[in-house]
Amino acid sequence: MAMEGYWRFLALLGSALLVGFLSVIFALVWVLHYREGLGWDGSALEFNWHPVLMVTGFVFIQGIAIIVYRLPWTWKCSKLLMKSIHAGLNAVAAILAIISVVAVFENHNVNNMANMYSLHSWVGLIAVICYLLQLLSGFSVFLLPWAPLSLRAFLMPIHVYSGIVIFGTVIATALMGLTEKLIFSLRDPAYSTFPPEGVFVNTLGLLILVFGALIFWIVTRPQWKRPKEPNSTILHPNGGTEQGARGSMPAYSGNNMDKSDSELNNEVAARKRNLALDEAGQRSTM
Repeated sequence: MAMEGYWRFLALLGSALLVGFLSVIFALVWVLHYREGLGWDGSALEFNWHPVLMVTGFVFIQGIAIIVYRLPWTWKCSKLLMKSIHAGLNAVAAILAIISVVAVFENHNVNNMANMYSLHSWVGLIAVICYLLQLLSGFSVFLLPWAPLSLRAFLMPIHVYSGIVIFGTVIATALMGLTEKLIFSLRDPAYSTFPPEGVFVNTLGLLILVFGALIFWIVTRPQWKRPKEPNSTILHPNGGTEQGARGSMPAYSGNNMDKSDSELNNEVAARKRNLALDEAGQRSTM
């Protein structure tokens, strides 16, 4: 099945991949060039894993996981395979997010710094928890076979909506985190004096924002949605199902209509015969 606006989709997809990849590169350059590199010793080097892993996993990989169903060259793949790829990408993003959170807590604890006092940390932790719940519920309900169809039908719109909301929350949290880090770290020269590091990280923030906007646009276009499989089952919240093979519905309806027409014709013919017999009987008595 051909995708409507295929070349426009490719242009936006290519732009999203390019901007997302640049975001990851910018995050690496930031910590390696401006923040003295990476480590795992409780120092600031360990903290530097936080922005790198968040941008790589929670922003870039999660964004790709959201639009993986929209890739037209995967429409011939089985739905189970695409579900597995979607779940796998989200699992990788979740693992990277957890490691990045651990890095922050260890760095704060080693240096006797307070935890969970800023809006960035509150919203960020809520996003991580909701993301993990989303991943577990999606795996249990949509990937494993034991969930009833009625439950899947009920949870599907919630799953889609919450996934988009969580991704948007992650974008906002990342922007808050970048600003917070620059305000705390840039003292001489101050952040307000447009130092090179501040301008560089602000550019990273713009890349993250543009990447999120492109993902939102791609995932919300109905013409780019994965078409239903010919023999798939359409789920209804009331527990009923409807076969997605629409070609079989007219044939079924046609058989019923032919059957009804045949019964009606037989009934009309019988009435005519009875009427003719009644008229013949009346003539004989006259």
